[in-house]
Amino acid sequence: QVQLVESGGGLVQAGGSLRLSCTASGRTFTIWNMAWYRQAPGEERVLVARLNWNDGRTDYLESLEGRFTISGDRRDMTVYLQMNSLKPEDTAMYYCNTYISPGNYWGQGTQVTVSS
Repeated sequence: QVQLVESGGGLVQAGGSLRLSCTASGRTFTIWNMAWYRQAPGEERVLVARLNWNDGRTDYLESLEGRFTISGDRRDMTVYLQMNSLKPEDTAMYYCNTYISPGNYWGQGTQVTVSS
């Protein structure tokens, strides 16, 4: 089993920045990727950014236009999401995720609210 705990959400004005953190515990030796998803009210959960620990590859939601950066420290199994130039449409619950076959593990989520 793996547990994921997020922190760092909050209320910010448009144009501001936030950094989310997620720390994994449990059977962390099985983790090879960590990701951030978000879900706005009434919408589907979508992938925001993913980090592959094995080769360092990162993937991003294309519409972010380079405003977000995912990074991490494998020594303490923590992944970060630096969010800059935030927009009201970034408002959502942000979830930390890791995929370990045969399924996904999720954190409890952290709310990000961007005011206009």
